[in-house]
Amino acid sequence: MIAATDTDGGVELVVKVVPRASKTALAGEADGVLRIRISAPPVDGAANVELVRFLSKIFGVAKTSVKLVSGAQSRQKRVLIAGVKAAEVNEKLAKLTK
Repeated sequence: MIAATDTDGGVELVVKVVPRASKTALAGEADGVLRIRISAPPVDGAANVELVRFLSKIFGVAKTSVKLVSGAQSRQKRVLIAGVKAAEVNEKLAKLTK
């Protein structure tokens, strides 16, 4: 199960990004970490921008509501999503990753 946790600012989620994929899509989960394939390359922050765009689209929030907490230079990242609750995120991801 994906470990989305409620915080004061929203929901924190751990994701593992696989850049340079053929298309941006969810790729399941492993050990509580959400895997996401990103079509953008990991150059000049392009993969991070695409990750923010993708997560905002999935959860129906503005791009400004999705922030990288840590891991901007890494494949594994912690993301904060404002305006949603962990229960909503877990439910949505459970449906999308089946």
